[in-house]
Parts: sequence; structure tokens; C-alpha cells
Amino acid sequence: MQIKNLMSTALITIDKDQSLADALKLLRKNKVSRLPVLNNKELVGIVSERDIANKLGSSKYESMPASRLHVSSVMVKDIISVPQTMLLDEVASIMLENGIGSVPILNDGEMVGIVSKADFVTLAVDGEYEKIFVKDLMSKEVISISPYERLVHARRVIIDENVGRLPVIDDERLIGIITSKDLMRAFIDFRKCVPEKYQKAQIKEVLVEDIMSSNPTYATLDMPISEVAEVMIDTGYNGLPVIDEGKVVGIITQTDILKLVQKLEE
Repeated sequence: MQIKNLMSTALITIDKDQSLADALKLLRKNKVSRLPVLNNKELVGIVSERDIANKLGSSKYESMPASRLHVSSVMVKDIISVPQTMLLDEVASIMLENGIGSVPILNDGEMVGIVSKADFVTLAVDGEYEKIFVKDLMSKEVISISPYERLVHARRVIIDENVGRLPVIDDERLIGIITSKDLMRAFIDFRKCVPEKYQKAQIKEVLVEDIMSSNPTYATLDMPISEVAEVMIDTGYNGLPVIDEGKVVGIITQTDILKLVQKLEE
């Protein structure tokens, strides 16, 4: 199958000179995690929730409101794009090899669509994926965090470990999850609510438990990948902790499913 048969053609874009506040509004309104960035209709970058969270949480910009920062200061400029005739497994390989979550699709040099890990997940809702289980695919190495850690520490872990989410564990039990999206929203809401002169001191007092999502959706060892895919599609989550006998024993992500799709398509 060619990638044009899977890509999203309803393009939601933003201009490089618009603000991060504008980007946030578009991300929230359209329930997407990244936006192609244009300059006079030319594709010049990609901006994601994680990019925004990383920027707003840095000490250099900790007191600057999102409305004063341009998308161009955050976006990834080295864009990898592919032609619409490329095969699914080839595109999946490119995404995996480069550690990217989406790829713009071109036709004669013009962007005609975009494909993300979430699009690949839609291929895993039936067929062979019903016979493959979470325990066969999950990552057993779980990077987690305590609810009593500071928000700024959670941001640092997400950056250093290059992950999009952290299970929140207290007394060996899963009590929440914190994602790049949670961080992005927390930093922006914090700037709106706290006067600038108090921000530097007070941001250090915000804890993971203050912004995490409680009672998170999770997967079990014997859950079919097809069911995991359905949960991800329905909720928009890009990763689920895996629970066995009440404890976190792994994590299953869109990247894991992308690897499986690439293998089966190949």
C-alpha cells in the first residue's frame, strides 16, 4: 500500500511568525500533537507539543508568556518528507530510524498530506493484530516518576530519556500519568495565573501530582494489540502503561505498534 492511502489530507498548519499561544489553540481545537509550519505557503518546519513544553519549561524562557514567543523559535527545521507513492513499510522505517512522530507527504514538491504514528495505529485494529498480545510487544523498561517530584524535574526526565509520557507510581502502584501535552498546558496555564515576578520561585513548587492525569487507562499482558489500537484511537493516548497484579510491568506505545506494522507490511 502506498502512503497516500493512509495519510491525513486535512492539513492543519501554522505560520512561522505566529505565537506559541496560537499553536496551542490549534493543537487543542483540532486534537493533534504537531503542526506543519509554513512561510508563504512553503513548508519550513514542524512544531510539536513536546517542542513547546521543552521551550516553555527552560530557565531561559520560564517567565516569558507563550504569546511573545514565535513558532519559528521552537519548530524543528530539518524536515524529513516523502513522496505520496512511497510504500507504508518504507515510510515506517524512515520514521523509526529518525525517531520522528510524523512525516509530511509531498506530490511534485507540494505538501498534500501528513502521516503520523497515530495513522499507522489505525491499521492494527483487526486481522493479524488480534493474535498478537501486549506481552509480545511491550517495552519492559519503564521510566516512571513519583507524584511528589517537581514539574520541572518531570520535564527534565522526559527530555533526557526522550519519552512522551511518564507513569506516576506511588508505593509501587500506578496512580497517574504525565505527558508532554500535560507539561505544555501546565506551563502555559501557570504563566497565565501567576504574576511574572513570582513565576521563577513558584514554578519550582508545582508537583507532578498537581497536573498528572489520575486513574489512567492501562493495558494488560494478554490484551490483543488490536484492542490496544482501538483504545489509542478512541482516547488519543499514544502510550499505555501495562499492569500485572496491580504493578506496572511495561509500557506499550505507538512506536511499538509502528514497529509491528512495519514488520508485517514488509
